[in-house]
Amino acid sequence: MEKLIGKTCLKLVQGDITLEGVEALVNAANSGLRGGGGVDGAIHRAGGPSIMEQCRKIGGCPTGQAVLTTGGRLKAKYIIHTVGPIWRGGEENEEQLLASAYENSLKLAQKHQIRSLAFPSISTGVYGFPIEKAAEVALQTIGNYLKQNQDNLEEVRCVLFSNSDFKIYEAILKKLYG
Repeated sequence: MEKLIGKTCLKLVQGDITLEGVEALVNAANSGLRGGGGVDGAIHRAGGPSIMEQCRKIGGCPTGQAVLTTGGRLKAKYIIHTVGPIWRGGEENEEQLLASAYENSLKLAQKHQIRSLAFPSISTGVYGFPIEKAAEVALQTIGNYLKQNQDNLEEVRCVLFSNSDFKIYEAILKKLYG
């Protein structure tokens, strides 16, 4: 499923983010940039040790922020590592921090003139963010950013691993953008 927002195609895809043929992948990283499970582990395994070497040099990344490395052995030239919040019941600014993770990833892509990128569903794995809330924050933040910034982004993908997550994103995309 896809929607045109300004000049940018916002597309939903079900699959493995490490296989996406985009210029940059967004990694749902931890604040130490140490690799881990889920999307983070998959990106590090598929991309090889050069990604971890660069992450060690960077040192870390605060929640809601984003940093850039090369893509190692991946098809993607770059990895944008962003740290989403751990869900603590919604009382600790989690929605705003999640929106910041998406927005700062988009800003970093724009700064590096990246034309296409793919996001996972940030914070919805071991960080426990409820998928419906996360999807709404993600799609609203991406959409708002694309409406206001029409420089170089041609395509933004949300890559969902499971069919159930894809269906949730699809319903929210229809709700927000018709």
